[in-house]
Amino acid sequence: MGTVRKLTPRTTPVQKRAQARREDILRVTAELLDDVGQDDLTTILVAKTVGVSVGTLYHYFPNKYAILHALAERWLGEMDIGLTELENYSIEHFGIKKFVDIAIDRMLVTYQNQEGLLPLVQAMSGVPELKTLDYQHDQSIIAAMARMFKRLGISDNHSELTRLGRQWLEMTHALLLVVVQDKPEGASKSLADLKFLGLSLLERAKGQF
Repeated sequence: MGTVRKLTPRTTPVQKRAQARREDILRVTAELLDDVGQDDLTTILVAKTVGVSVGTLYHYFPNKYAILHALAERWLGEMDIGLTELENYSIEHFGIKKFVDIAIDRMLVTYQNQEGLLPLVQAMSGVPELKTLDYQHDQSIIAAMARMFKRLGISDNHSELTRLGRQWLEMTHALLLVVVQDKPEGASKSLADLKFLGLSLLERAKGQF
């Protein structure tokens, strides 16, 4: 088992200048992830691109994994905002098709707005420091989807709702990654495929109860 590296930022920025610098570091890291990938990302490269010394960078983040952890937390926080928006709708009055369209379109916005998403997702599944965060958030998404499926009248069975929530998570996550990486024509077709699959999943499940 490898040594778990320190993730906690050395300092929590309180001044506006420090907060802006921290955001610059996160923004640049996301951009570099698209360009060089997680393996070739280094604190030296980040510092050089931001225009600060490595020592200054370490004032905010002790290593590159701490930066990736902060990026992952921010992206997952945006997903939480999307899920909260969905749960605030009057889902009980939606048909399944309307719900699927709205839910997938809302999550797509979150995926589209995250730079460096694919290498970040790969890091979340492969870097020990990020796996726990990834797992915990998966569980919260599954639980949120299960609650919404219950409100749609799909089922009252907790185990079945959880199973459907997990299938929804795995299906939408995989295909939304395809959508955001593809060219417009292919992305449009993949998005339509995803909505068809989501509709089929929930209609079939509702028909069994």
